[in-house]
Amino acid sequence: QVQLVESGGDLVQPGGFPRLSCLVAGITLSSHDMSWYRQAPGKERELVGFITKAGDNTIIIDSVKGRFTISRDNAKNTVYLQMKSLKSDDTAVYYCNTRWGARPWGQGTQVTVSP
Repeated sequence: QVQLVESGGDLVQPGGFPRLSCLVAGITLSSHDMSWYRQAPGKERELVGFITKAGDNTIIIDSVKGRFTISRDNAKNTVYLQMKSLKSDDTAVYYCNTRWGARPWGQGTQVTVSP
């Protein structure tokens, strides 16, 4: 049974730089490209970006490019989303999943950007 457990979200000030973690269980992480998604209040869930199996390539959406970085540690079964220069528009629940969101969703982790 696949489990995705996101953590690291918090109330942060604009410009903050939290790091989110996604602990993955039930699959061999090194066999999967992994994605981060987010869902802002009143909006649909959107893809933030993804990282290839070995971590040698990432794709990030334009709205967060240069501010968000995805990385992974397959030995720790963990995928990371390093955020910086946060804006109020980044307020959302953040989720991880396999590349196309094929696995059951975790509970997500809330990031709230507010002065």
